[in-house]
Amino acid sequence: MPAEGNGGSGIPEEATNRAVREMLCRAREAGQFSAAAWAVGTSEGIFSCGELGTPAWDDASPIGPEPLFDLASVTKPIVALAVLRLIDRGALSLDTRVGEVLDGWPDTPMARANLWSLLTHTSGAPGPTPLYRDYPDRASLIEALARLPVTVPGEWRYSSMGFISLGLVAEMASGLSLDELVEREVAQPLGMNDVRYGPVAPGRAVATEDCPWRGHQVRGSVHDENAVVMGGVAGHAGLFGTAGELGKLAAALLRGGLLSPETDRAMRGSIDGRPLGWWPREQCTYLGPGTSASAFGHTGFTGTSLVVDPSEDRWYCLLTNRIHPTRESRGFEDTRVAFHAVAALR
Repeated sequence: MPAEGNGGSGIPEEATNRAVREMLCRAREAGQFSAAAWAVGTSEGIFSCGELGTPAWDDASPIGPEPLFDLASVTKPIVALAVLRLIDRGALSLDTRVGEVLDGWPDTPMARANLWSLLTHTSGAPGPTPLYRDYPDRASLIEALARLPVTVPGEWRYSSMGFISLGLVAEMASGLSLDELVEREVAQPLGMNDVRYGPVAPGRAVATEDCPWRGHQVRGSVHDENAVVMGGVAGHAGLFGTAGELGKLAAALLRGGLLSPETDRAMRGSIDGRPLGWWPREQCTYLGPGTSASAFGHTGFTGTSLVVDPSEDRWYCLLTNRIHPTRESRGFEDTRVAFHAVAALR
């Protein structure tokens, strides 16, 4: 439920909602997406939220309350939280190397990466790699993943491949499938009933791409092709959720308590400036002066984002299907910037 008042903002809740809605309506009219949902809040909860549009351009029915969006890479920080909970339990450590847990992997650079480097995107693991094109099943894709070349570790290099590996480590260390682990460690403790791996009911889901690889419109199943080959459950993509449910996560992170104090400080980047599982403030180029240097966030390829700003006690969530019907750029990057500028107004 929305928190009372406006979370300390000098702008009434209704004005914030109206400004965000008007801006997103203009973006929809420009063809950037068919559906959008947003929520903004503080550690106390939500003070501004809404949704607009239709599940698909060829489905004229208005989206219902709490529509489900493919979160794409916003999956990563949620998986990271599950891993950090395992670290708090003593099942893993930030120094644990992939090959120590996945002992069937060959002795390759990927196997020698430790969890801290994977969580901070400093392992040297490669960026977007379409393994699905040459490895059509889970076993062969994982084998190819294990042998990927790695550049010199240390520099920030965004890597979905590293997070696929991280998910496999989490499964082995916990004895649970990744969907079960995320449910146990993150969704259940926070009451996030609508954040889960797919497939989900198409009636509640918004469409993503008219996918050339699959030959049909994707709706209710994961868009990311590597995640498809992984069975829809992976460390880098696969979760679906609503803006309100992600707000529960963000508010909980602002309050603290999900992680031990030491792990929580590391997650926020308070120890060395690199948040664990999130992009640091300098990588969140869509944020304006209304957010502080302590902010961290993550975006998803489908048109999603979640930002947490501890210094300002604020969080921001925007979910869209900006790759519907195609992934062609239609100006959504500017809309993401505009959303955060409007939502951060005091």
